[in-house]
Amino acid sequence: MASRASTSSIAPISLATLSDPPIKLVDGVAFDYFLIEMTSTLRESAAFATARTKRIENEMLEAGLIPTQAPTQASSKKASTAPGPRDSTTSLTSNRPKSALVDEEDEPLRSRLENIGMHVGSCFAERLCAHRQPFDDTLEVMKFICKDVWVALFDKQVDNLRTNRRGMFQLSDAMFKPILRVSSYLGRPETIRKARLYATLPAGIVRGILSTMGYSGTVVPEITAVPQCTLKVNIKLPKSEMSGAV
Repeated sequence: MASRASTSSIAPISLATLSDPPIKLVDGVAFDYFLIEMTSTLRESAAFATARTKRIENEMLEAGLIPTQAPTQASSKKASTAPGPRDSTTSLTSNRPKSALVDEEDEPLRSRLENIGMHVGSCFAERLCAHRQPFDDTLEVMKFICKDVWVALFDKQVDNLRTNRRGMFQLSDAMFKPILRVSSYLGRPETIRKARLYATLPAGIVRGILSTMGYSGTVVPEITAVPQCTLKVNIKLPKSEMSGAV
């Protein structure tokens, strides 16, 4: 009696398929909604964590578990030169720009966004470099970020890449997608402040990619007008590349 062929739909899965699963696509607008909601949620989380830390510090101070901080010489000097009643009221805050105060308030949020971006960038680098040859130098890595990474993230390439061949790179994007729809009724300064926060996640992604490839450095977003953005990357070059730099 002839054996019948199996009618089971279960087929053996190769190891290559398991190691490289098929890509699942989502709508490009989902990235914008995700970034907005994530920033709002992390802002509340950062405010709660900061308030909890201050409360614990105050309780430890009252219990005498940690010493009270003595006033420094700079603070005592500042108190002695405090403006009097006849001084201009604008001088009370003129010693410190308002942008610096705002940046300090947003620092916990910025730190969380950057850490998430670094994790995403690390996974992104492993995914995109799975079947690529090793890069020859740092410039090749930056070109990979400007082309492959930007196309995968924002469906376009970086408009301009500049370098001084000493570890300083500038990635310029005239239509930076994460801040394309950022606006504020409070005016241009508030719009730029919000745009800098939204640009922190992509900056963290770039830093995470560089870290995965063995480069340590900083990535700072600079925004002067929405939706233009420039990422300033400062990388510590290997000795082999430093010797060839002019």
